[in-house]
Amino acid sequence: MKAFCISDNIDTQIGLRLAGIEGVVLREREDILNQLNACIQDEEIAIVLMTTRIVNTCPDIIFNMKLTSHKPLLVEIPDRHGSAKVGETIDRYISEAIGLKL
Repeated sequence: MKAFCISDNIDTQIGLRLAGIEGVVLREREDILNQLNACIQDEEIAIVLMTTRIVNTCPDIIFNMKLTSHKPLLVEIPDRHGSAKVGETIDRYISEAIGLKL
């Protein structure tokens, strides 16, 4: 099993590449969705790391994939260009999944 990174900037992709994680740098919504679908189809990929900006390009689709697909694990990571409100994102996912506001 391996991890794969979908990033919007080269710095994150290079940093993860140095740690042994392959990845791509994409900026267009259609390219991102195509790569995400390819990752889901690839049996070798267990974790897909995505920068916050990537997730923000198509949050509805990624959120739905997180809820419905069992593999791979989709993980949002902050990049060096700013802080991500990952805690708020997790709260929103839980609230929508269970139907209660936290």
